Amino acid sequence: MTSTTAQTKPLARARNNAGGASWWKALRSSPSALAGGIALLIITLSCFFIPWIGHMDAYGTDTASMLQGPRSSHLMGTDNVGRDIFTRVLLGGKASLTVGLSAAAIAGIIGFIVGMYAAYYPKIGYVLMRICDGLMAFPAILFGIVFVGSFGQSTSSVVMALSIVFMPMVARIVRSATLSNMNENYVAVLVNLGAGSMRILWRNIALNVIGVWIVEVTFVFADAILVEAAMSFIGAGIPQPQPSWGNMLYDSRTYIYSAWWMTVFPGVALALTVFVINMFGDGLREVFDPKRRR
Repeated sequence: MTSTTAQTKPLARARNNAGGASWWKALRSSPSALAGGIALLIITLSCFFIPWIGHMDAYGTDTASMLQGPRSSHLMGTDNVGRDIFTRVLLGGKASLTVGLSAAAIAGIIGFIVGMYAAYYPKIGYVLMRICDGLMAFPAILFGIVFVGSFGQSTSSVVMALSIVFMPMVARIVRSATLSNMNENYVAVLVNLGAGSMRILWRNIALNVIGVWIVEVTFVFADAILVEAAMSFIGAGIPQPQPSWGNMLYDSRTYIYSAWWMTVFPGVALALTVFVINMFGDGLREVFDPKRRR
């Protein structure tokens, strides 16, 4: 038995290495995933580390420099109270990315568990799916406004509201993928071999569903950033004076003609980030879809 185990370990290691190499090869073969991933990494590192390295202050005002256009001292100009737009765009991106990623992670984890159990246990699934249908009946922005109004305006309230809103979408995708996998032959073989429900669900089906789940969480990440920006624009998102792309656009609405840079730079940053995340998600869909990969 010892010699057999010793022989199977190198084989298992070789299979794992081959699997990792094939996924990396598939990732490199998808231009959308590779370009989107690199661009998203650059945006994230810029928003998180440039303000920290440069000791930038997003709250410092200078009345002598109000509404100045882009120049060497202020790369993206200044706003109506003399704050540096470049600094606020970076720190606003940090806030928006943090909220979007946190909401996507929470909604993704809860949605994955709910979707798996809803598919594998039909009676429990019926109740869970009806709850998800009820939550999906509310528009995301409206639900966020009501939730923040009930629990107080803060970053954590925005994250929780977005997590609740997007969780049903993840759960339904995971449930659909799980139901599809339950009809595969390997599940019937495992049942005939006497494998337990938890083993089949979490050690076999889950591994085949996780690709679809990752793609959906990526799209939730982009949607959460957009909804947070919309909530901040109407004053129900990240509270002032903490910068976010949404409340920066709200501040610029009066100066859209006289100080175009107040609108253009945060708007372009928001649109570019969402575009990059969606491109990365589309690339991941190609990577995780065996038919497209072939």
